[in-house]
Amino acid sequence: MNDPTPVSHTAWTPEGETTPKLTEEALIAAIGNVYDPEIPVNVYELGLIYTIDIHDDGRVKVEMTLTAPACPSAQELPVQVQEAVMSVPGVTDCEVETVWDPPWDPSRMTEEARLQLNMY
Repeated sequence: MNDPTPVSHTAWTPEGETTPKLTEEALIAAIGNVYDPEIPVNVYELGLIYTIDIHDDGRVKVEMTLTAPACPSAQELPVQVQEAVMSVPGVTDCEVETVWDPPWDPSRMTEEARLQLNMY
């Protein structure tokens, strides 16, 4: 897969450089680079990302879950998601909250993820 992260270009106005417009698509592309180490599919395609809230000041809140409460990656995946979000131009801060309700199940996966895992 080619690097899906959109290139963000700053714009110039008579007042100077403007801040890049933060988009959900750019955040999803960045999060799409985070993979569950036990499953060869990114966390977004797995359906582990429940919400992405973007505030006007560049703060982002992500609610995510894990495939199971005893997931061996429970400590590292939220940190990796936070780092991915923080790499997007225009993000000023990122909070990643791990939630358990509703519980994750395979129906949350995208069709692409199901095909990759032969789960159709």
